[in-house]
Amino acid sequence: MEEKNTFIVRCGEVALKGMNKPYFERVLVQRISKALKKYDGAEVKRQEGLIFVHTPAEYDVEAVITDISKVFGVASVSHAVEVDSEIGAIEEKAGEYMLDLMKKRDIKTFKVEVKRADKTFPMESPRIAKEVGGAVLKACQVLKVDVHHPDCVLYVNVRKKGSFIFADKIKGFGGLPLGTNGKGLILLSGGIDSPVAGYMMAKRGLEIEAIHFAAPPYTSEYAKQKVISLCREVCEYAGRIKLHVVNFTHVQEEIRDKCPEEYFTIIMRRYMMKIAERLARENGCGALITGESVAQVASQTLYALGCTDVACELPVLRPVIGMDKNEIIAISRKIGTFETSILPYEDCCTVFTPRHPRTKPKLRDVLRAEQSLDEEALLADALSKVETMFTYPER
Repeated sequence: MEEKNTFIVRCGEVALKGMNKPYFERVLVQRISKALKKYDGAEVKRQEGLIFVHTPAEYDVEAVITDISKVFGVASVSHAVEVDSEIGAIEEKAGEYMLDLMKKRDIKTFKVEVKRADKTFPMESPRIAKEVGGAVLKACQVLKVDVHHPDCVLYVNVRKKGSFIFADKIKGFGGLPLGTNGKGLILLSGGIDSPVAGYMMAKRGLEIEAIHFAAPPYTSEYAKQKVISLCREVCEYAGRIKLHVVNFTHVQEEIRDKCPEEYFTIIMRRYMMKIAERLARENGCGALITGESVAQVASQTLYALGCTDVACELPVLRPVIGMDKNEIIAISRKIGTFETSILPYEDCCTVFTPRHPRTKPKLRDVLRAEQSLDEEALLADALSKVETMFTYPER
């Protein structure tokens, strides 16, 4: 029989669901299976509220844990050894497991925690813990028991179809399985905030598509490639992302030539939202997502956001709206997008920037400033110049 590594996956928030819990668990199993596709022979199964993963022993344990932990919906992962659900077998394997662990770590004290999922097992949890602890002390004579501050906690999970022994619970990314809450379209500028916003909404179960507004010749091909790279980095967590690149040059030039300078930014944002909404509806997206944070720039004051919101009917999700820049940067570093985000390429938001933008615009004044624009012609022109591509994880 082929030797295999066993991993226990805990579902976190999914476990709190009601009648639709099986649906969330099925999707999570599918997502984990997809994440482990590169491991030939990997098996993923649901069993009594947990998910069990088996991979051939040839694959690196740490790499498998990393790939599982990145799947949204996973609360924690443990690399475990499986043993028959018989007290003698559990005691023997626990002693062997701890001896092996002591070769890798500096362990002087331990305690045993038991979960007796199989209520027909002839011993209750405290008795199992006592017996297993005694077996470990006998096998590892230098160890001592410390129930308050142990160097190592030895977990024993007793189940009907086999018991499991492990010592670590590696934290996962949490959230909800990707795709269980519909689909959203992220406005991806190329900065620090929008990739983080996309990641955060993917973590809440939204499948992600992206839209980027390019303004050649004012923005370069490098800026476009930067956004494609950011999409690929977010794909590590959100899976394949469909990216729409809109040529926004004509719209911006019309705004520059026909609208008051102090309203350039807010009118530009409103047109972005209108174009994004039309593409979102065409592609089955139920919401727009932005990386806006209150008062970070002139177009993100409460007044400006109010003027932007009424430009579209779809809900606009702003997951970083109340976060400090340092908090956003910390997440961007964690997910690996920060270094790409700070590459010094211009994006369309920096084109034709007004010297003194309105920070407290009134909607009636904005609408008046827009009257000189042929809205339908501009939207039709932009939507006729959309380049669509699929992006995938880099590895």
